[in-house]
Formats: sequence, structure tokens, C-alpha cells
Amino acid sequence: MPGYKRILLKLSGEALAGSARFGIDSERVQQLSREIADVVATGIEVGIVVGGGNIFRGIAAAAQNMDRVTADHMGMLATVINSLALSDALEQIGIPTRVMSAIEMHQVAEPYIRRRAIRHLEKGRIVIFAAGTSNPYFSTDTAATLRALEIKADVIAKATRVDGVYDKDPLKFPDAIKYKEITYLEVLAQGLGVMDATSIAMCRDNRLPIIVFNLNTTGNIMRVSREEQVGTMIH
Repeated sequence: MPGYKRILLKLSGEALAGSARFGIDSERVQQLSREIADVVATGIEVGIVVGGGNIFRGIAAAAQNMDRVTADHMGMLATVINSLALSDALEQIGIPTRVMSAIEMHQVAEPYIRRRAIRHLEKGRIVIFAAGTSNPYFSTDTAATLRALEIKADVIAKATRVDGVYDKDPLKFPDAIKYKEITYLEVLAQGLGVMDATSIAMCRDNRLPIIVFNLNTTGNIMRVSREEQVGTMIH
């Protein structure tokens, strides 16, 4: 059966909030963990980057007259909280994990070291990359792209609330048209807000494909990892 050897799963912070807009829904996190565990059981290596929007949004805070650098650092710390929650849920069902933080906090997580991350993946552990890139002005999408390239992932699996890339927001426009596949340049030229422009450009320059899929459909993480036709392929 075809399938990727190593994937980078990009989750939004809101994915952990479940039906609530903020915070962490333990049932939702446990459900996600079971789906991810099923993928790991097939031998596929999984790295994860999770956002922090369910706890703190740096850009939103910066818009409210907070210093952008400070706000972004607070957002990075929010991703650490989410990473620990996801790690705990996975460990509870017997899946070994490592949280690796771009901001050093030894009592909480391992510091991010590329070669060590790759060794963890090779040993069947899920590596959850926390604290973004440690640099302000870079989103967790960019962090996901950077980590995917560093660990030589085959694909970025970008989990969203919709089932792919559309020419406009399908949640607002019922006549939105879905793309089965689309190029990086088309995403940039049309200003489609799938991922930020920096991450799309990085994927384009390094020929790293992105699959955008609906996380709310049970089993989609497995389908993506097996290279089944799900969502939209950006390449």
C-alpha cells in the first residue's frame, strides 16, 4: 500500500479547542491522539506542529497596541501549552512522544536539535515541535515548513476546517469552487489564505508538497498519510 515515510502534521490551536472557541477540549485532544496513533501504528513517522490560537493570538494582540515581538513570544508559549496537552494524550494511549521547543525550557521540553529530532522519529516516537521558530514575525505555518524541510518530511499535511483549497472562503460563499490540485504560484497569485506567503514560497523553492484537508472528517489523517485522494494538493 502506498504511503509516505515521514509526514509533518500541521494543526491549528483551534483544533484542540473542539466545539469551544478557546482553551483545550480534552475529549477532542484524545480523539485526535487516537487518529494519530493509528497512523504511527502503520510505521509512518510523524512530526507535529500545533498553533496557539486557542490560547493566544499574537497578531490580534499586536493589533490592540501590544508590542508585536512581545505578543508573538506569548503566542509561542501558547503553542508549548498545546504541545504538552497533545503529548500527554498520546502518551496515555502508549505512544512515545517528545516535545521539542525552539525556546529552551529544560524542565518542560527538550531543546530543538535537528539531528536528535530525526533520531526520535526513526525510533518511532512522535516529535511535537513547540514554540514556532523562536523568532517573532514568523507564523506557525512557517515553523511547520521549516521543521518539515529540516527533518526531510515527504509532505506537509495541513489540517483545516474545510476539505481543501477553494477560490474563496467556502464557509462564507456557497458558490466557492474547490481545487483538486493547485500550484504554489497560483496560491500566491490569488492570495488564497491557506498558509502564509512565506511558508508557501519556502515549499515552492524546496519542492515540498502540501496537502490541505478537513481535520473534522474522522480518518482523514490516515487517508492523507496513505496518499489517498483527500483535500487539495499544492505542488
